[in-house]
Amino acid sequence: MGTVDRATAWTLLQEHARTDVLIKHALAVEASMRAYAKEYGEDAELWGIVGILHDFDWDVCPFPEQHPEYGSKILQDRDYPEEIVRAVLSHGNHTGIPRETPMQKTLFAVDELSGFITAVALVRPTKSLMDTEVRSVRKKMKDKAFARNINRDDIIQGADDLGVDLDQHVAFVIEALKPVAAELGLQP
Repeated sequence: MGTVDRATAWTLLQEHARTDVLIKHALAVEASMRAYAKEYGEDAELWGIVGILHDFDWDVCPFPEQHPEYGSKILQDRDYPEEIVRAVLSHGNHTGIPRETPMQKTLFAVDELSGFITAVALVRPTKSLMDTEVRSVRKKMKDKAFARNINRDDIIQGADDLGVDLDQHVAFVIEALKPVAAELGLQP
């Protein structure tokens, strides 16, 4: 394959995703990745594809601890570029694959945070991103019972790895998600 476009990545996601939650998460991470790529002057198409594909295997992977290695094998079998495979592998701390490139660091930084911001917006009275604020996200981060499967340490580490202030990072991702709010079910 060598190169891949968004339509090909989207088809692969739809082939493997079994839940609407996973599809929406992929859209959210894609939007965050594209926004950061533009901010850094990088290839927004490539970064967006990585966002779409980072968890595509989640619903079909036999054991959670085998994700994303399970998906990386599918990507390799389909001749996806090594740059994409490595980025997908690097987003899990347990893989031992160091995050070296800006794209790899950004994927880690936006993955958990995109999901967390989505969860915060869903519990707002408006169920909207349009009035979701940094302080609301930070307040919910302190509530360990809220969205307990989302690792707060990863959110903090992601901002640190990018070299950005956590509040600025949260604000950036909130803004990145607003253009896809309707697809995420987060628009009044």
